[in-house]
Amino acid sequence: MFTMNTLPLAKRAQILGLLVEGNSINATCRITGAAKATVLKLLADVGAACAEYQNKALVNLPCKRVQCDEIWSFVGAKQKHVEQGAAGYGDVWTWTAICADTKLIASWMVGSRDGEAARAFIADLAPRLANRVQLTTDGHRAYLDAVEDAFAWEIDYAMLVKQYGEGPNSPERKYSPSEYKGSKKIKITGNPVKADVSTSYVERQNLTMRMSMRRFTRLTNGFSKKIENHAHAVALHFMYYNFGRIHKSLRVTPAMEAGIADHVWSLEEIAALVPEPEAKPRGPYKKRNSN
Repeated sequence: MFTMNTLPLAKRAQILGLLVEGNSINATCRITGAAKATVLKLLADVGAACAEYQNKALVNLPCKRVQCDEIWSFVGAKQKHVEQGAAGYGDVWTWTAICADTKLIASWMVGSRDGEAARAFIADLAPRLANRVQLTTDGHRAYLDAVEDAFAWEIDYAMLVKQYGEGPNSPERKYSPSEYKGSKKIKITGNPVKADVSTSYVERQNLTMRMSMRRFTRLTNGFSKKIENHAHAVALHFMYYNFGRIHKSLRVTPAMEAGIADHVWSLEEIAALVPEPEAKPRGPYKKRNSN
């Protein structure tokens, strides 16, 4: 059984590779032989390092078209099953902003879905952009004040509001989407190009997240048990997505396409964002007194 202090770099990279490809914590332990506490500690350490690295690297981005969305998940239990006053449990939303041209995730945030969260998310996105951009969001009204506060309307901004009919009446209705009726493109400010008002790329990224992180898979017991581990998993996912995985349509990584990386990061490089623990020197041996 491997522990954190005896985990070689290759083994750490193997564990991270399993996590970013959609394996649960327990499945990763069974495959690698690592202790559960070791895997969770590695996730926490590397996740924090990935968040710190990207916070510094994702600046002066050459984005021209940005799409934003929020994806639902939960920690511990779904909101309706959470006892009143239980902190750290219930519905959790991950806000994402993707560059439609480079496919780079320029910013993300884990939190609630209210106006305060929207303002924090957009306030983080705005200073990372080098140019005036065209922004598309869904019809979530919390974006309106958030975009005004962060960009002072110096932006070409439109909302794509999708319209759905009633859900199916079959017993499987809770697992089936409502019928899609169409969408409206609503100009909010600036001069957005109508043909570019879309959320297709960011919605496709939502699917990538659900496929790549077991915590986001519906109808399983692999959901997050702690909000901190949930955030670490998201940071690791975006590090691998931005820097370590070649995008099929680009033939390079999104970070390379955006000009903030010059090579494809290996899992060993991502693991090495956390230095290996130094072996503590052993003190002199003292013979035990038997008296």
